[in-house]
Amino acid sequence: MTKYKPLPRVKLTDRKWPDNEITKAPIWCSVDLRDGNQSLAIPMSINNKIKMFQLLVEIGFKEIEVGFPAASQIEFDFIQKLINDKLIPDDVIIQVLTQAREHLIKKTFGSIKGAKNVIIHLYNSTSPLQRKITFSMSKDQIKKIALDGTKLIKKLLPTLPDTIINLQYSPESFSDTEEDYALEVCENVMDIWEPTEKNKIIINLPHTVEWFAPNIYADKVEWICKNIKDKNKTIISIHTHNDRGTSIAASELAVLAGAERVEGTLFGNGERTGNMDIVTMALNMFTQGIDPKLDFTNIPYIKKIYEECTKMEVPPRQPYSGELVFTAFSGSHQDAIKKGMDNRLKINNKNEQWEVPYLLIDPKDIGRSYKAIIRINSQSGKGGIAYILSREYGLELPKNMHPEVGMIINKISDKLGRELNPEEIYNAFFEHFINRNNPLELINFNCTTNKDNDNNACMATVKYNNKTFAINGQGNGPIDAFVHGMNNQGWDNFQVIDFHEQSLGTGSDTEAISYIQIKTHDGIEYWGAGIDTNISLAGIKSLVNAYNRSLNNKAFL
Repeated sequence: MTKYKPLPRVKLTDRKWPDNEITKAPIWCSVDLRDGNQSLAIPMSINNKIKMFQLLVEIGFKEIEVGFPAASQIEFDFIQKLINDKLIPDDVIIQVLTQAREHLIKKTFGSIKGAKNVIIHLYNSTSPLQRKITFSMSKDQIKKIALDGTKLIKKLLPTLPDTIINLQYSPESFSDTEEDYALEVCENVMDIWEPTEKNKIIINLPHTVEWFAPNIYADKVEWICKNIKDKNKTIISIHTHNDRGTSIAASELAVLAGAERVEGTLFGNGERTGNMDIVTMALNMFTQGIDPKLDFTNIPYIKKIYEECTKMEVPPRQPYSGELVFTAFSGSHQDAIKKGMDNRLKINNKNEQWEVPYLLIDPKDIGRSYKAIIRINSQSGKGGIAYILSREYGLELPKNMHPEVGMIINKISDKLGRELNPEEIYNAFFEHFINRNNPLELINFNCTTNKDNDNNACMATVKYNNKTFAINGQGNGPIDAFVHGMNNQGWDNFQVIDFHEQSLGTGSDTEAISYIQIKTHDGIEYWGAGIDTNISLAGIKSLVNAYNRSLNNKAFL
């Protein structure tokens, strides 16, 4: 192949970032209102911009890029509305973007009049590709653009005496700019701006296009951090895009490499394949016990406002926030999650180490519901179906019953060609295991106990193939007595091999459910279930239902 070739590697032989750890949150800067907004087919209205700004403030962002005021009047008017309506909290710094062009810089200054604290984000493209194709300029000419822009901003500072202005400079397309040249431009900008340890300059290093793997970007960031002069007077910032689908990894590795500040958007909205998703990166830290300093405890609410404002949809498999990310259809996954969640219920301490297979985070911590964790289709396993019946309806099916129920539910889903909701699963369980009154139907049942020998005598009226029978039997319990009564009628082609019962609530009139398993003389096993306020009668009903299933031979329909 000659059409594509790798870019040169960074000359960094003593890299430190692979052995570093992220131990605290970076400075976060949301660019939803600029980079995110300019990527929309229909940009946000001023009202939606305000709603999005207020959401970002609620989440906890202290630096928010609010727009490119020289790009359009609506951008300019929005920024002025934020200022004039006093919508910017005192602890929040707004950031405005401008190219290093005189008329754009002057208009940008007009947009921030009245603001208390502003970052002016100055940028110009520096890469060989941009120099050669876009601008047809030399390195010195490109550098002069950056320096002239910096000089003008510094010159205009006295026109806004009541506004604290900090400078952020981005050598745009840093990712494919020669490191030594990018460093030269940044340091020349610093010479003009004259930052101090108290008033630092932000040097932003954009991964404008993901030309290479995250580790190479980390090398480039570490190289800058090691070689830039007056490092104590700078804040190294990063801004990654997602062309290769690795923007989050690139940002995480860049933080290991020395970046102190991270720009990104909610859910990764941005041009082309998007920006780095701050939600994911922040929650990645959270799962490692690091406070991200952003509040994502109500992801559904954040997602709702985001979708309203942008008209974009969060993909169902988006980490943490997607509809299906806490959902398992695979049988083995469902079984492991069920066991993990059951074990979690036994733990009283909410801060106990989170240990649930396949779940990186407790869904409750980000406002998600357990209800969606396990959903059922034809690929689902017995454990998942049992989980739904347990969590949604309180039915604690015996473990040996799981395979038979699972097979039936899977076949229903397969026949319909879709996922089943919990109500459909519950109804199917009733249809196949509880509401089976043919050919044997219980009309009434009475049981008495012999005080001398503790034997039980049952008297029951049943219908069998629409004929009424009175059956009587004795045994060591109601079910055993009823089985003997059935044997007396010649209905003796089975034996009871398993039995379980549970209460479905509390109080004197609560219902009970019984589960019974029988084995026919040909060796096939069938489960049945029965519900009644009388626990003995629930057991008899479960036996009748299991028996009817065996005679109909429809256990697997």
